[in-house]
Amino acid sequence: MSDVKYSPGLEGVIGGETAVSTLEDGLRYRGYLIEELAEHATFEEVAHLLLHGELPTMRELQNFRERLAAGAHVPPEIIETLRKIPASASTMDVMRTGCSLLAHWDPDVGDNSREANLRKAERLVAQLPVILAARARLVAGKEPVSPDAHRSWSANLLWMIHRLEPSPRWIKAMDVSAVLYAEHEFNASTFTARVVSSTLADLHCAITAAIGALKGPLHGGANERVLEVLQQVGKASEAEQWVRDALAKKVRIMGFGHRVYKTVDPRAELIKKFCRELAEESGNQEMEQIADTLESVVKGEKKLPPNVDWPSARLYYYMNLPVSLYTPLFVVARVTGWSAHVMEQHANNRLIRPDGIYVGKPARSFVPIEAR
Repeated sequence: MSDVKYSPGLEGVIGGETAVSTLEDGLRYRGYLIEELAEHATFEEVAHLLLHGELPTMRELQNFRERLAAGAHVPPEIIETLRKIPASASTMDVMRTGCSLLAHWDPDVGDNSREANLRKAERLVAQLPVILAARARLVAGKEPVSPDAHRSWSANLLWMIHRLEPSPRWIKAMDVSAVLYAEHEFNASTFTARVVSSTLADLHCAITAAIGALKGPLHGGANERVLEVLQQVGKASEAEQWVRDALAKKVRIMGFGHRVYKTVDPRAELIKKFCRELAEESGNQEMEQIADTLESVVKGEKKLPPNVDWPSARLYYYMNLPVSLYTPLFVVARVTGWSAHVMEQHANNRLIRPDGIYVGKPARSFVPIEAR
């Protein structure tokens, strides 16, 4: 093994084949550019594309929405469990636990056929937002709001969190955010899901593990830290000095840089438009000015582009969403991509078991405890 090249973080290593998405010619989901999907498609259409392989017809979309509405039921025993989890617990931990709990009530849990996995995946797309919203309201001392079968996925999510009628602009912004978070090739959480499913573990196991991977601040957890940065700056007039001081002290500013995108993250560019609109609507123009200044300096000094977490944190803030929900909102969208990868792995499976390069002690003989 001494002549085998080691790549830290598996950077540049091909981990498998996929037909779900690619980053080679812009970010594409099953061949469609993310820019076109974000502008023209709803999240339900993109979820159907990722899970079923094609954009739906009008009839297929209606049937898909009906299945999501029917599958949104979360057993009352799970809601009662959410009530008993300490308020101090991370919402990501609650999402991980919630996904695992849902498996106990899923009639297809032990069936790894494509048909059963599709049914389970569709249920998770509908159920995980219910768990997210219920947890948010319980922590705030409010009762959970039941899902509304007559609302779209994004409108329903906002309704269950706020119990207020969301504006069309909020619904569109949430739709675009969910579309952009839905899938991203062999990222850390997706690869985790594929490793777990390669053992022929069930879909709920794989998604639960993926949620755990997403919690880390080097993956999905970064968006929560972004808002902390913006709030630390405080005033737009102080933003440039703040960021230059931070860079001089080699402080890492969350929300910049990406393993794959070296010049621009197209997802960040798409969300920025909605940030500006919602900032004006909510009276948060100063935060947008702070963000623009920090972005300009970091790009100029470090050549690091903002990633999708940079504008997403502001977008959620402008929609009055608690910071504790920022990464869980990633979860409820990315479950579509994770599920598509699990099904792909199960369809053409080989156990993922890489080699390791041993760097420990050389061979030695056991010494009885009396002689040590």
